[in-house]
Amino acid sequence: MTSTTRVPKAELTGIYGAIVARMSRKLLGDVAEPVQVAWHNRKVLNFSFTVGRKTQKWDQCDPNLKTFAHMAVASLVGCGFCLDFGYFQAHNEGLDVAKAREVPRWRESDVFTPLERDVMEYAEAMTQTPPTVTDELSAGLLKALGPAALVELTAYIAVANLMTRTNTAFGIGSQEFSASCDLQPLAGRSTA
Repeated sequence: MTSTTRVPKAELTGIYGAIVARMSRKLLGDVAEPVQVAWHNRKVLNFSFTVGRKTQKWDQCDPNLKTFAHMAVASLVGCGFCLDFGYFQAHNEGLDVAKAREVPRWRESDVFTPLERDVMEYAEAMTQTPPTVTDELSAGLLKALGPAALVELTAYIAVANLMTRTNTAFGIGSQEFSASCDLQPLAGRSTA
């Protein structure tokens, strides 16, 4: 798949570029477009890598919940790359792919638990401008998850907003990583 980004993709050069390209191909099967665009500013690229590595070490919140939250943010913002990547990662990490597929239409789908719905509602509420998080929603998640997991989920959603909004601003779309795994196409976003 070819796409046109708003900032041109750069050729990854030098030893570091070769390492980054090799790792990306090993993990994804291709060099990720966000990497190619951010290559223009290595400090920004390295920040992105650092944030990604750090968030992968967080372990207080269920990985399925974090995936659903990130994908809910991506669906609301319109980041095709993040939606596809989240679905692909859910598959690779052994998470609930059937539910991940349904995130774009989570309000109409009957596959989610009440807690999963609250997590996606929270993710969308944090993503709205201005945020629309309510005391009731936050209190319900605090009771269900506990403070450590809610802090982690909140920070994860904030990072998801950083990534999705950056990719969307750059015009980065889906690279169809999930198609390479023969996953069913993602469900279409609800129009409601």
